[in-house]
Amino acid sequence: MTVSRTIRAVSLAAIIGLLTLAACSKQTPDTPHAAALSPAAKAVFAARFDDLDGALQPLKQWRGKVIVLNFWAPWCPPCRKEIPEFIQMQKQYRKQGLIFVGIAIDKKQPVQAFADEMGMNYPVLLGGVKGVALSSAVGNRLGGLPYTLVINRHGKIAAAELGGLTREKLERIVKPLL
Repeated sequence: MTVSRTIRAVSLAAIIGLLTLAACSKQTPDTPHAAALSPAAKAVFAARFDDLDGALQPLKQWRGKVIVLNFWAPWCPPCRKEIPEFIQMQKQYRKQGLIFVGIAIDKKQPVQAFADEMGMNYPVLLGGVKGVALSSAVGNRLGGLPYTLVINRHGKIAAAELGGLTREKLERIVKPLL
């Protein structure tokens, strides 16, 4: 083989290798990379909380869906007002990839009683002190409730809302993400 043929063969192999590498590392909507996440989103997806059955639930399990992450408590009047609308929206938009996740800032017994009374149809997690810390880490500097994040399918925080949300306002945020 001549030197020029060898150089062409090596060059062709290098080009094919680069194209293959580029194709394999291409970021698509279905495969978001952790490096692209904001510090707040990384904190969300690193968090784990017990559910009402005592099973540890990592928030990263819902990555790739549109997540409405709601920090709430059963003693909070605006929380009590918005949760029935969340229940309706979860039922309506679940098949389109929407998941509500409630992180309760209270003890298990009152949270369980409220969840049962309301018929909450989405994951309810017990946040406690870790929930308060996560809420603060993702932007709730005042520590108020309810505090809600909307996270798109790529893991990017699309909205953060302090205070009660109406269905109309939440649908304006969520529908374009579905």
